[in-house]
Amino acid sequence: MSKAVFFDRDGTINVDTGYLHEPEKLRFIKGVPELIQRYRAEGYLIIVITNQSGIARGLYTLKQMEQLHAIMNDRLRREFGTQIDAFYYCPHLPEITGECRCRKPKPGLFLDAMKDFNIDMSQSISIGDSLRDEQASRAAGVNHFYYIHNLI
Repeated sequence: MSKAVFFDRDGTINVDTGYLHEPEKLRFIKGVPELIQRYRAEGYLIIVITNQSGIARGLYTLKQMEQLHAIMNDRLRREFGTQIDAFYYCPHLPEITGECRCRKPKPGLFLDAMKDFNIDMSQSISIGDSLRDEQASRAAGVNHFYYIHNLI
């Protein structure tokens, strides 16, 4: 079985600029790329779990979000010699799209990643910046949760 570090995206990996989808606005939070690099060196998969309600709100498209993720990974590789293994996202907003199983604090995205990568959740770590990140992590069986501001 694999072990993973699950990262929230906005406010955890990158500065939260509000519905980030423009590559020119992407700024990594100081120290986070090095944290990703360290965990990868320790044999962890790096997986992003992110709510992206801007898609449901019509602020940006799925394609724009996927392009941003590709650029994020390209920059991590070029500038820091590391990368994210997978991005899992919830494009929903209950008021617009109805309820779903993937919007944090629900654990659906974590469980999808667990299945896809055969992850041992008890040996994995989750890092976020909000209570809903912690709630989703715990509901998925991740025993170790850290708030990003306590790590960097």
